[in-house]
Amino acid sequence: MALVAYTAKELDQMARLMRAEAVGEGELGMLMVGNVIMNRVIANCLTFKNTNTINSVVYQSPGGFAGVNSSLFYSSATTLEKELALRNIDGETYFPATHALWFYSPAKNTSCVSLWYDQELSGKYKSHCFYKPYIGVCTNLY
Repeated sequence: MALVAYTAKELDQMARLMRAEAVGEGELGMLMVGNVIMNRVIANCLTFKNTNTINSVVYQSPGGFAGVNSSLFYSSATTLEKELALRNIDGETYFPATHALWFYSPAKNTSCVSLWYDQELSGKYKSHCFYKPYIGVCTNLY
């Protein structure tokens, strides 16, 4: 059962953004990006108070995703990419992105910083560092 209402267009947007942000990280990396997208939809806290749809998260500005500026975002999502997005929409989560609202990729051979925009590191997967709000800040995520 879907965590949030969504349209076919939003499913496609989410799948394309997951690809643009993490295609080099494989399916699991894309699923973790999908976790962050869904977390931002349901969070209703911090800079995500007015991002209660997939569309509003995908195109949030400022503070949105760099992937919307990638050429990978502007081609149709594949069936597999849409299936991955649906898994996230249906509630699948993957550590360290389980409660994460942010991620970034540090320079090659560089470790994740312990705090990023004053948020704690939840962990790293391949080249992405994931950050979650402190417990109690975004109660919808926990």
